[in-house]
Amino acid sequence: MTTLFEQVGGLPVLERVHKLFYDKVYTHEWLGQFFIGHDQASIERRQTLFMAEKMGADIDYWGKQPQMAHRQLYITRELFDLRHELLAESLHEAGIDEGLIDRWLEIDNAFIPVVVKDSIESFYRTTFPYEKRIIIPRPEKKDA
Repeated sequence: MTTLFEQVGGLPVLERVHKLFYDKVYTHEWLGQFFIGHDQASIERRQTLFMAEKMGADIDYWGKQPQMAHRQLYITRELFDLRHELLAESLHEAGIDEGLIDRWLEIDNAFIPVVVKDSIESFYRTTFPYEKRIIIPRPEKKDA
């Protein structure tokens, strides 16, 4: 039985998708603020290896797991959904088969419970006061 990793086309396809995706994220007026000071190519590589492992590749991902990697970030469901939409766009742009897109997005959605914070109060309760907490409010809509 072939893995999802093999079905989508392996590392070259994951790398292409993550390049498209992070190009969108890094230039997004809200999401991009979470990545200031973080090398895009490094983030793309870590995400590629992480997803490869989750899709069944014979690859060991040695980076932080999502709960620890996002612990200090105040990520709301709105932010997660926005990110998820950009990922879906990137998957379509990369020409991934619709059924495989659904499976990829299911894996992505599985991390909602560990990265999305229910409220600012719960966020403060689950981080330590000495940690640098990153809270970036939604940018104001500009009047046309």
